[in-house]
Amino acid sequence: MTDYSQFSTLSPFELKDELIKLASGRSDHLMLNAGRGNPNFLATLPRRAFFRLGLFATAESELSYSYMREGIGGLPRIEGIEARFERFISENRDQEGTVFLGRALSYVRDQLGLSASAFLHEIVEGILGCNYPVPPRMLTVSEAIVRQYLMREMVGGRVSAEDVDVFAVEGGTAAMTYIFDTLKTNRLVQAGDKVAIGMPVFTPYIEIPELETYGLTEVAIHADPENGWQYPDSELDKLKDPAIKIFFCINPSNPPSVKLDDRSLARIADIVKKDRPDLMILTDDVYGTFADNFRSLFAVCPQNTILVYSYSKYFGATGWRLGAVALHRDNVLDRALAALPEADRAMLERRYASITTDVPGLKFIDRLVADSRTVALNHTAGLSLPQQVQMVLFSLFALMDESDSYKSALKGLIRKRQAALYAELGIALPDDENAVDYYTLLDLEKIARALYGSDFAAWVRNNFAANELLFRIADETGIVLLPGRGFGTQHPSGRASLANLNEYEYARIGRALRRMADEYHSAWKNGA
Repeated sequence: MTDYSQFSTLSPFELKDELIKLASGRSDHLMLNAGRGNPNFLATLPRRAFFRLGLFATAESELSYSYMREGIGGLPRIEGIEARFERFISENRDQEGTVFLGRALSYVRDQLGLSASAFLHEIVEGILGCNYPVPPRMLTVSEAIVRQYLMREMVGGRVSAEDVDVFAVEGGTAAMTYIFDTLKTNRLVQAGDKVAIGMPVFTPYIEIPELETYGLTEVAIHADPENGWQYPDSELDKLKDPAIKIFFCINPSNPPSVKLDDRSLARIADIVKKDRPDLMILTDDVYGTFADNFRSLFAVCPQNTILVYSYSKYFGATGWRLGAVALHRDNVLDRALAALPEADRAMLERRYASITTDVPGLKFIDRLVADSRTVALNHTAGLSLPQQVQMVLFSLFALMDESDSYKSALKGLIRKRQAALYAELGIALPDDENAVDYYTLLDLEKIARALYGSDFAAWVRNNFAANELLFRIADETGIVLLPGRGFGTQHPSGRASLANLNEYEYARIGRALRRMADEYHSAWKNGA
């Protein structure tokens, strides 16, 4: 019999690996990994457009060397590019991706008021990857499009896109790395400072502040599972402590997959306004597009908030490594830089002197860009241009979908999967208007209580360690759930992603968990 106690001291990612080994190590069942957050759906139309654009761009390049046959092209020319593109669209109207490109050009010109020629030249040169990213923070037209997307989806239009700067980065993880490094380098946070973290949270976000590099002291802001995983006022009031430099959260949360409700948003905004106008806020809103009527903290505290967004989950693009950092042009970070002690400002003057003669005027977001390439290599900073082009096409795909048909389809997909899981498990589907349902957090004690009552739930709680049930589930059913406690939850639970398996497989998970519960209940009744 397996001794599951041997896994009690493992880190969350070591736990994941051991769970997968157990689940896949038997021949009498098929392993189902419901722990992965990588979706098994993706947006195809903007990808079709990407590849069609590549063909047009290659032809544009070859115009410069059309007399040669060695496969050599030149830099694309802006003169006449609109007419050549219109001809390309007309000649390829049977291709969905090409039709999308034509519609995108019209949208950029007629709805966003941007130059069609500048847009075409930028994305053609960008998809060819034949030049450096200039400006290094993000291509000019591309930034204008992406900030329109972010302000619509994350902020609901409550902040003007013209008041926002965007830095295109290699996914949300790169964004976090850059932000923490620049905060430390610029003395906005220092070893021993307090950072408030909304719990539960994606495991690495607990670990980053603890690293010796930063040495920050963590203050947990605990969500209440009995109140729909919202933060109680008593927890949010911890943010009034002036020793807390920054509040860090994922919204919607991971793993509970619940967005901040209007009360929580209003409470945080009130604390910032009345008690902590200096508070920095860092929010990761990657799951916001799966929520109904989502509002980021950026919507209510725009001058205090660094908004991080990744295209990975919504567009099924984890391998593309596409992310963005958005910052209001009037923000507390730039004001804090201006208020640094003279010694710190002198040190930073030396650090950034190679890229500007006006270091005091160098904004935080541009320091992010420089620091991402160790300052000295600032001239080669920036996300690769083909990546920026795909990011733009994803953004336009969402902006042009006025009926939100893609969004509605994805919401319906993951919620049908959740319904299948809970139906086979035999307990009521959670009913919460703030739930996003990208993940579902299975509270094992609550499930035991719902199925067989409080006495059985107490027996489960008293006889199994927090993660032991997850190892038993992996070993006996082949199902991998990530441990909730690894994310900072305070009770035994398992996180199931609703994004990476098919509906029938979630039904199978529900049946397997119910069968296991029935077996344990029989053992309990028989005095085991």
